[in-house]
Amino acid sequence: MEKLRESTLTKMLCYILIPIMGVILIASILNIVLFTENGSNIKPEEYIETESFSNEYLSSIYTYTRTIKNAKRTNPDNEPYYYTEINDNSYEGKVYYRSINYDDYSISRFINYIIIDESTGNLYTNIKTSDYNLEIQEMANEPIYWTYENDTINTNIENLNQENAKYIISTYYSSNALEGFKIYTNLNPEDISYSNSFYIQKTIYNLFERHQNYPAYLIPITSILIVAMIIYLIWAIGHEKGKEGISLNGIDKFSFEVLTFFVVMVVGIMCSGFVAGVNYNMPQELLIPIMSICYIIAYASTALYITTIIKRIKAKEFWHTFTTYRIYRWIKNQLNKTFRDDKHNKIKTSRKIIILYVLFIIASIILAGVGSFIAVILLLALWFWTLYKLLEYNKKMNKIQTALQDIYEGKSDVHLNEEELTGVLKSMAKYINDIAGGFSNAIEQSLKSERLKTELITNVSHDIKTPLTSIINYVDLLKKEDINNATIEQYIAILDKKSQRLKKLIEDLVEASKVSSGNVKLNLETINLKELINQAIGEFEDKFKEKGLKIDLDVTNEDVKIQADNRYMYRIIDNLFSNISKYAMENTRVYINLQKTQKEIKLEIKNISATRLNISAEELMQRFVRGDKSRYTEGSGLGLSIAESLTEIQGGTFKISIDGDLFKVILRWNME
Repeated sequence: MEKLRESTLTKMLCYILIPIMGVILIASILNIVLFTENGSNIKPEEYIETESFSNEYLSSIYTYTRTIKNAKRTNPDNEPYYYTEINDNSYEGKVYYRSINYDDYSISRFINYIIIDESTGNLYTNIKTSDYNLEIQEMANEPIYWTYENDTINTNIENLNQENAKYIISTYYSSNALEGFKIYTNLNPEDISYSNSFYIQKTIYNLFERHQNYPAYLIPITSILIVAMIIYLIWAIGHEKGKEGISLNGIDKFSFEVLTFFVVMVVGIMCSGFVAGVNYNMPQELLIPIMSICYIIAYASTALYITTIIKRIKAKEFWHTFTTYRIYRWIKNQLNKTFRDDKHNKIKTSRKIIILYVLFIIASIILAGVGSFIAVILLLALWFWTLYKLLEYNKKMNKIQTALQDIYEGKSDVHLNEEELTGVLKSMAKYINDIAGGFSNAIEQSLKSERLKTELITNVSHDIKTPLTSIINYVDLLKKEDINNATIEQYIAILDKKSQRLKKLIEDLVEASKVSSGNVKLNLETINLKELINQAIGEFEDKFKEKGLKIDLDVTNEDVKIQADNRYMYRIIDNLFSNISKYAMENTRVYINLQKTQKEIKLEIKNISATRLNISAEELMQRFVRGDKSRYTEGSGLGLSIAESLTEIQGGTFKISIDGDLFKVILRWNME
């Protein structure tokens, strides 16, 4: 199949056979049409009885009468320009002889006629004679004659009789075409030369009559062959041996508009030459060659034109070869260079808007000033187009705004189609996609890191917990032994204290990991926060007294109830009070304030730090961070982080602030 597709010989054979088959097909169709109209039993020598001949004959007579009428109507003082008045005493009125040939080379040139205008008595003729009355009488002696007088037609041709002639004239021309005239005509077919439409029609008729049975076979055969060759050419055009894809040559890249102009001009000239060859008095030995040359040139031009169109379409280069498209692309590129924002050519958006707005006003003023209907339509179209562009721009801006809002709200699966946007909006979409992609990657990496950290903490804590339990148990056994050595008892006490601290650290670590990963089950219930605080104060009373801390409690008189997990809520307060007992300055006050409004519940705890807090609130909230950077005091550095996470999973907010040595914690729960 590829060899057939790339065969140059097969393509050339199709190009040659298509016009030949086309001539045969057209001739066969004309054959059927001709014999359908005129019957298939007419002999060649009786062509004058066909409707084609009758129509041609009556058309010539109508041309004569119409010319005379139009000349009188447009210039009553002058007769038709191609007639010459002659001095002739044989006729009472003026006699006008047609001395100048006009551009009519059909059968009418060979009809002898005498036409009398009854309104003026003038006689119009192409016959020179000494006695027109005698000439009128002798016209009936010719092989073909036709006369019209007193609304009566006399003829020896059946299709030109009274009924048929009036029907043809009234149907195709004008019902009053013959009124006001006396018409006498005759025709000798032997006088007609070959180079005119009558002769050509008669020749074609004779040819078709001899082969009137052939079209029944030729029409389907030639039609199938032509269609098959056209389909093959459409499939094969552009493919050449040894080349991939569609091969384009110079003419396929030529301007399509210019090529169209030249092809139309060439085909038009050739068609004119073809018609001229038929109509003009051209020698027979030149007629067929000239008509053939015109036909071949017209066909070759058309075939070349259609071939290049197919190749351009198949190569997807059709629109790119238009000069108008190239001009459009050049203008668009220039505008893009003018309006683009980059390092080399920066134009502010406000300046762009001003330029476009000024152009819009100028165009509106020009169209409104013209004031024509088309200008008004164009003005309305400009307004609607501008509105459409503004709405489209607003729609694109809304997409960008929505994407930014999604990123602001923490959504990572944000993506804008950059191909749908242009100019600065396209750049914005690209930046947003990059930000969203980086944000998504950061979240993914953070989650992955957090998951690995949680798994590490869980696994390591489990591995440490087992030997630590054994250590604690053996320390308890040693404590029960009766040991009289004071030094050993001191060592055992230190081991007990440090092992318990390590156990607490591991428990806090596991709990912090669970809370931060959301792996906590809440048992929500209504609890009284006021009672919970009083309970915690009672449990820490001894520790507060050891450091001389005084509790300044300011709580509302009414019950303060919230939906929370009692166990985790107590853990929050326990962590805060434990933090106070460890890091608060001795002999100072601790302020606890619990307030309830219609909008929120607020718990505020303040204390004075034993040491100056040389750390920010954000750093202090991080895990394993303590207020004393020397890490001399006990604690894991996880208490505040655990308290914050537990507060947030129960619908509250946790915030700390540091002012010198003043440490303040604020917890809030919305009531709405």
